[in-house]
Amino acid sequence: MAINFDNALGIHQHTLGVRSQRAEVLASNMANADTPNYKARDIDFQTALSRAQSNQSGRQSLARTNERHIAMSSEMTPEMKFRVPNQPDTGDGNTVDVQAERNNYLQNSLEYQASVQFLGSKFKGLTKALKGE
Repeated sequence: MAINFDNALGIHQHTLGVRSQRAEVLASNMANADTPNYKARDIDFQTALSRAQSNQSGRQSLARTNERHIAMSSEMTPEMKFRVPNQPDTGDGNTVDVQAERNNYLQNSLEYQASVQFLGSKFKGLTKALKGE
């Protein structure tokens, strides 16, 4: 009898990938805190998770209507959103609030660790079941 990992592991296998993507976006925001006109971005977690569960690709590709057009793909995914700033514009057009980004990064890393622990316990349960314990 085959093991269906989607049923056995639940949602936690998908949350790891989304949390990892979100960590990259938040780190990019912090790295660009002093870049003029940089707009802070974040991932809509629910949209990204539902997309990951349905195994849809998050990348959008641009159509080439002529062979001389440069082939490229968009970095923005449907779940990627620009963050509404909590503070007034400082004059350089940058919308990154470093303290908020750090807090979001910390929260995301704690939730990532929780998902890793849940997955670990699921694998322990599967191992016990396979051993017949």
